[in-house]
This record gives sequence, structure tokens and C-alpha cells, in this order.
Amino acid sequence: MADTKRDYYEVLGVSKNATDDELKKAYRQVAKKYHPDMNPGDADAEAKFKEASEAYKVLSDPEMRSRYDQFGHAAFDPNGGMNGGAGFGGFEFNMGDMGDIFGDIFGDMFGGGRSRQSNGPTKGANIKTTVRVKFEEAVYGCQKELELPLKDECVVCHGTGAQPGHNMETCTKCNGKGQVVYTQQSLFGVVRNVQTCPECNGTGKMIKYKCKQCAGTGYVKSKKKIQVVVPAGIDNGQSIRIREKGEPGVNGGARGDLLVTVLVDRHPQFQRQEYDLFSTEPISFTQAALGGTITINTIDGPMDYEVKAGTQTDTKIKLKGKGVPTLRNKNVRGDHYVTLVVQVPDKLTEEQKDILNNFDEVTTNTRRSTDSAGGFSFSGGNKKKKKK
Repeated sequence: MADTKRDYYEVLGVSKNATDDELKKAYRQVAKKYHPDMNPGDADAEAKFKEASEAYKVLSDPEMRSRYDQFGHAAFDPNGGMNGGAGFGGFEFNMGDMGDIFGDIFGDMFGGGRSRQSNGPTKGANIKTTVRVKFEEAVYGCQKELELPLKDECVVCHGTGAQPGHNMETCTKCNGKGQVVYTQQSLFGVVRNVQTCPECNGTGKMIKYKCKQCAGTGYVKSKKKIQVVVPAGIDNGQSIRIREKGEPGVNGGARGDLLVTVLVDRHPQFQRQEYDLFSTEPISFTQAALGGTITINTIDGPMDYEVKAGTQTDTKIKLKGKGVPTLRNKNVRGDHYVTLVVQVPDKLTEEQKDILNNFDEVTTNTRRSTDSAGGFSFSGGNKKKKKK
């Protein structure tokens, strides 16, 4: 029954104003998701795939879409007074003219392709490697030298792969097109799938007499020294792209790029979060109590800092602009946060113990006097309210 069908626009997940490109994109997504080859034995997926194919068949045809927008599913219902036929919903469903979009789908699922001429200029593949730098080198920037095996054009055959005096021949499998067409029987008819020619690897040319120097590849490997400029402020795991230092291109295409991932060593004192630095600095009990000048280690070297009297342990201070330079502007830097930790001595001489005991006694007497003046006195360490 026509009234039991879902709305075609709803099936594809598009609006009624969807363009042809939007319809095609939506259909490809649904078809790939529910294709029987991707969901073997799943009857529900097969039904949804058929439903999506039916919807796209109608909406991709301007005349059929106009009839559907005007009359709905009744436009194709043979019992509804409209001109219909056999197949889905009463109209003739011929999958032959959907070969292009199914070629796209099968190409994605099975590794093929049908897009551009594969024997045209193609950029070479990128090469990935790593470089290790010290913490300070990442902060201030540096230059490193890498030695990598890179491909270069063969000097004997000049990149053709053929022996000197012998020309490359047209590939007999693809007739020089670089692509071959395969047909595959699906649930809805024959599907055309275009793939790169396996004989010539998409070049359209065959080598009968291969160059002995490069074994027909057209390239030879040799170790090259590459200078890598590590910018100031780079962080662990970030990459540097060096243009055209990758694999050679195909058929006159540009070389690929070299991607260098930077691995930064840990620092024994500093921790980094984005462009800020964090560290701890020990101070003595006397420095915390009386205040004074201390020396703090920064990434730029030691610097003097005035500690306030009465500083408590775990006090955090901020050294503005003493962090890591930003990648965009090395003159703009993060901050350095320092946690001051008061050190309590674990070994004391008798003299030091006497001094601390005297200090404690004086402190206690001072506190008692203060509390007595406020109406309280101490006995045995417990507060008692004075009797009036």
C-alpha cells in the first residue's frame, strides 16, 4: 500500500529543497551503511537498502520527483490512477543508469576508485619520521640534522624505468588509460567499478626492458642529510612539515612532504602545560618566617626573588613572561608558576634544639600574655575563663 511507505525525503534524511548533490551524498551514506555486502544475512539492512535505493531513484529524476512532490507515493501506485509499472511501489526500477553512484560506493568499500584519470600527475607520498630534542631546545628552538634514505630519479633511465634505447609501451590491459573497468552483479543489476590498472599501476605504460640500475622503478634510494629547523615553543608530539622532501611524484607530479614529529625529553625540575612552566622551590623555615631574598631556578637561569615574611608552605607565586615562547611569536611567552615549599629540618644539633625550645617558650609566653589581656589565662595548656 502506498500509504504504508515512508516519505522518500525522510528515508534519505534530507529536506524537500535538497539539491542533486545533497541527494547523492545522502544516498551514498545510507547505501554504504545498509548494503547487503556489508551486512550479510541482515534482512532489515537489506530492506533499508532497497528503500533508500527506491527513494533515490525517484528523487534523482526531475520528472519523477515532480510527480512525487505533487501526488506522493500515489504517483507510482498502479491502483491509484497514475501511470505505473512493475517494481518498487509500482514503477519500473531499472538500476542500470545508477552505475556511477554504485561505482563510487563499491570503490569505497572494496578499495577501488573511479574518480580522476590515474595516469595524470600525482603528488608523491609523504614520509614520516621523528626527531628527539632536549627540553631547553624545544623552548628556545634549535636545528637538527637527519639522515634519511630518499628516492631520486634514476640517472640512467631518467625516471622512465626502461633501459636506455628502449621506449615504454602502452599497457595492453588498460590501453594506456591507467584504469580498468570491472563489472559486478549485485542485487539490483550489474554494477560498474573502475579501478587502477594492476599491470601498469595507473601509468598507462608498460616496460618491456627494465633499467638495470633501478630495476624498472625509475628511482634509486640514497641517504640524504636533511636540516630540520625546530621552532621555539614546539611541544612534545607536534610535527614539522618540510615541503617536497618526501617520495617523488608520479607522471610529473610534485614530491610529497617530510613530516617530522618532535619528541621532547623530560626536564628534572620543570613541567610544561601548553606555554606555562611549573616548578617547586624549597625555602628554609627562617626564610619563610623572616622573609628575604631567595634564588629561583627558571628556564632562563637563576633569578632573585623577595620572599615575604610569614610565607606559608605551598605558597604559589607567578613569574610573568618566564614561560615558553609561543609558536606564533617567540617574543610572547607563557608564565612560570613556582610553589614555595618550607623545609623542616630533620636533623638538629643540641644547640639548635635549645634555640628552638627557647623560641617556642618565648612564643608561648607571648601568646599567653596576649590571651590574658583579652580575658583568658592558660593552665596546663587548656583555656579557662577567669572568675570575676
